[in-house]
Amino acid sequence: MGYPVMLNIANQHVVVIGGGKVAERKIHGLLEAKANITVVAPTITSGIQQLEAAGKLIWRQKTFSPDDLEEAWVVIAATNNRDVNEAVAKAAKPYQLINIADDPERSNFHVPAVIRRGRLTIAISTGGASPTIAQQIRRQLEELYDDDYGRYIDFLYECRQWILRNVHDEQKRKELFKAIADESFRKKGNWVEDLKHLLRQIDK
Repeated sequence: MGYPVMLNIANQHVVVIGGGKVAERKIHGLLEAKANITVVAPTITSGIQQLEAAGKLIWRQKTFSPDDLEEAWVVIAATNNRDVNEAVAKAAKPYQLINIADDPERSNFHVPAVIRRGRLTIAISTGGASPTIAQQIRRQLEELYDDDYGRYIDFLYECRQWILRNVHDEQKRKELFKAIADESFRKKGNWVEDLKHLLRQIDK
């Protein structure tokens, strides 16, 4: 059983071994997290080429060697060659986080299926048992938590900051936090006006 965490890899050095479609998919997730990415591969997809041309990553056009992992905090082996992936696993240091795309047992972390809606992140993992099932669950949750839900979460964040700065009574804070997090509040859709109404009610 894994221990779920949200990892802050902004500006951290991440090395991706491989330049195919799997690597490209991993890279897009890493870019969303603002990682500093180095790709090591003799060839890369046109999509990765575009990212390199735009200055989004560094490409080392070569086959893998252990020194490619120096200073990396996160390592992802995403080649279609098991021998290369195994070499990456053996070269990784104990302090490095490593994911072997085709060998969960050799990985010390797994990349879940992810839904992002503004500040809301939902991660689904089967612990390497079935990425297909994880993707199916992700699609179901995407319908339940649409883009409008993301805007709601962003609204809640702004509200929380305002309430913490301006409402000094702890009990009133709790009442407001509970009220704006209620599903009936979200469904009304008039969040700003409804918040103003709540503030008037709570001040009476």
